[in-house]
Amino acid sequence: MTSFGSHTSRRSFLAGAGSAALTTLASSRAHGSVPALHEFRFLAAPGRARLTGDERPDTNVWCYSGRVPGPEIRVKQGDRLRVVVENGLAEETTVHWHGIRLPNAMDGVPHLTQPPIQPGGRFVYAFDLPDAGTYWYHPHARAFEQVGRGLFGALIVEEPGPPAFDRDLTWMLGDWRLTPSAEISADFGNFMDMSHAGRLGNTVTVNGRVPEPFRVRSGERIRLRLINATNARIFALGFKGHRPRVIALDGQPVEPHAPDAGRILIGPAARADLALDMEGQPGESFAVVETFYTGAPIKLLDIRYAEGARVRESPPADDVRLPANRLPEPDLAAAERHEVLLGGGMMGGMQSATVDGHTMPMRDMMRRGLAWAINGVAATDHAHAPMLTLARGRSCVLDLRNETAWPHPMHLHGHAFRVISRNGAPAPRREWLDTVLIQPKERAEIAFVADNPGDWMFHCHILEHQAGGMSTVIRVS
Repeated sequence: MTSFGSHTSRRSFLAGAGSAALTTLASSRAHGSVPALHEFRFLAAPGRARLTGDERPDTNVWCYSGRVPGPEIRVKQGDRLRVVVENGLAEETTVHWHGIRLPNAMDGVPHLTQPPIQPGGRFVYAFDLPDAGTYWYHPHARAFEQVGRGLFGALIVEEPGPPAFDRDLTWMLGDWRLTPSAEISADFGNFMDMSHAGRLGNTVTVNGRVPEPFRVRSGERIRLRLINATNARIFALGFKGHRPRVIALDGQPVEPHAPDAGRILIGPAARADLALDMEGQPGESFAVVETFYTGAPIKLLDIRYAEGARVRESPPADDVRLPANRLPEPDLAAAERHEVLLGGGMMGGMQSATVDGHTMPMRDMMRRGLAWAINGVAATDHAHAPMLTLARGRSCVLDLRNETAWPHPMHLHGHAFRVISRNGAPAPRREWLDTVLIQPKERAEIAFVADNPGDWMFHCHILEHQAGGMSTVIRVS
């Protein structure tokens, strides 16, 4: 596994060729009236990227406006975003704004919330940004290949008055299956990946590059935003010689705390914001390691301390708590309760499922590239009859039961939810998420208020599992 520790502190990406902001209108936020409007133009198209360093060939990728990751959007809470997306691919695409509570028509799901953007076509996404936090964008058309070829980018919504950090940085984690010539392997959607752990690559990147030290200064405090933009890889990251505190998950603030078991567990599509005090000495070096798959530490990158004077002698005493977003609190006593069974996959024991309204044996499903089901139904497309219809404003508890041999990061569009229990025990932090990682044979209860009308996807964000049937629709009417 290879990795890279580059970091960037862009406040905007105005210099990006073909992706420059068209305009940024002056904000009248200070006068309490019209929010700031930020406009961008993205081109989704083939390109080339230096993923593996200067001594290896460039890689043919698909990217937004010539970049992997795509341009980082960084705006303020309460602002309005308008993005013109042009499709330079040879196939249809869309853009989903992952984790944003937005109008259904802007959610970017082909045939469910919008017509797909045809080759040579364009679509205008326009929506307000109600919640501060760390989010991202990616396609929802053939996502298992389009994301796997490089179509993803960060969307950062800053708080009006965030805690003081010396730097605010994003690490976007990517995972690539590359050939010896540094080309992307074309074996997308194969049944082995579909029915097992998903597409796991052989090259991990941070911000689209492989190893370089992450350079820091002794005494500085960094806000580090981790985004897992991989198809299927789960990370368990440990920061040797450091004491990171988790301050937000999936964009939503949490009580600052040390990561469980000393490692940050982050599944596909999830995000974690860390407060990281650089307590090492000038000239020292420490590893960031990954332990999820092997248990043994595998180095992703080095934290390298600059020589010279310290920024400060001891960590600042300032609080690193983030202001909470204004999310509707579910009424658990009055909530509807629904059981959601996740089934299928290899070693899962599922014999059959409903496909297009008919019972289909697993062997026939496999011939169609299907291996997974939610409540016994395997989805064949984004648009289908809803699993649930909820009255607008109604509280809902979903009792998620993973009956498979594989983990599943389950993502709900258009809403955030509280995790209220795991395996029958109350969740200690009751954190707000939009993507909950459920381990094999695990059970989790999540609760939310169905306050955003429309048909919303609920699916596994291991993208091969989604394509293989683990997807459904929840309707809010």
